[in-house]
Amino acid sequence: MSTSTSHPEHDLPLAGIRVLDLSRVFAGPMCGMVLGDFGAEVIKVEHPGRGDDTRDWGIRIGKTETTYYNSMNRNKRSITVDLQSPKGLKIIHALLPQCDVVIHNFKTGGAEKLGIGYEQLKAIKPDLIYCAVAGYDTSGPEASRPGYDLVIQAEAGLMALNGDAQMPPLKFGVAVVDLMTGMYSAQAILAALLRRERRGVGQLIEMALYDCGLSVSGYYGLDALQLGHDPERYGNAHPSIVPYGMYEAADGPLIIAVGNNAQFDKFCRQVIMRPDIVENPLFATNVERAKNRKELGPMLKALIQSFPREVLLERLKVAGIPCGKVAGLHEALTSERTRRGRMVQDMAHPVVGTTPVFAPPYRLDGQRLPIRSAPPTLGEGTRAVLQELLAMSDSQLEALQAAGVLTLPNNG
Repeated sequence: MSTSTSHPEHDLPLAGIRVLDLSRVFAGPMCGMVLGDFGAEVIKVEHPGRGDDTRDWGIRIGKTETTYYNSMNRNKRSITVDLQSPKGLKIIHALLPQCDVVIHNFKTGGAEKLGIGYEQLKAIKPDLIYCAVAGYDTSGPEASRPGYDLVIQAEAGLMALNGDAQMPPLKFGVAVVDLMTGMYSAQAILAALLRRERRGVGQLIEMALYDCGLSVSGYYGLDALQLGHDPERYGNAHPSIVPYGMYEAADGPLIIAVGNNAQFDKFCRQVIMRPDIVENPLFATNVERAKNRKELGPMLKALIQSFPREVLLERLKVAGIPCGKVAGLHEALTSERTRRGRMVQDMAHPVVGTTPVFAPPYRLDGQRLPIRSAPPTLGEGTRAVLQELLAMSDSQLEALQAAGVLTLPNNG
């Protein structure tokens, strides 16, 4: 399959759609980045002094970016506007008729106080698609609570399903609730854009991190409802498929995912060379293996540990059993597989020369969607965007900068 990034910009699915992204931190910016990846023009509105909070999180890149910020903000333009200033609000209202989508993640009621609530903006742009991301149901008693990924992971039961049974509750390694909320929000916006195309009407979209956190629990959540209590935690193993998880070979960890009884037969005969195990009625079917995992588990652990990892991986591949080496994060990012797929690309940077940026994961018609622009420096597009869309003169912009309403780009 081709991994070319030669999609013409006008041919991208959302070409011609303009998004005003008023969000910050993770879930909202993730949503905006998805839309930008598909070709939308995403205008990221940031505070003139500090910008997005994540410009101060992670490892510093240049003067205004960090690894955290860069992970959520490719394919966007950054403008700085003080939303609490009447002149800043006037800029947002003036931009609105030329925009299709607004995204924000202010606390419930915060957007209305600023003059950018749904009804306020709908009066300016009747067919506006407006996506508000909050921590909790905006019509419920917790509407005013701020939403933080770690808190939601705890409250939605995600920490209780992660890790081994002997461990205390464990958060996921990345902000999984924020990530999924961003992706769910982008899906809702895409559906609303299609609805507007068919019916000519806009839509209010309300997304709650808590709702999305519950959705992430998936089959574990339904297991808990059927059982009437929390399912047992199995760490890197699977709750109902055996053997399926991480194992230690003689010289390092690997993943073995035996998905059915035919694969287990091959696993015993061709990989660990123990046909007697699959011939034992206690282990012949997955139902029996799961029931007797306490007897089977230690046996397989000892057998797997007696072989070198590469020997096991080769045998597993020949037998058609899903498997893989457990790689370190840096090892994965710098691997030949990643390089060949061009999932990480070096982009020009005005201060540090180049910086690595994740490419969009989507391939359409055999081609990966392009990184059209690296994550922007703070206010990089303020002058260009406001001159292109509002025909502001240099003197007007400089006067607004002098008043603290915005900042103009200074090359990083």
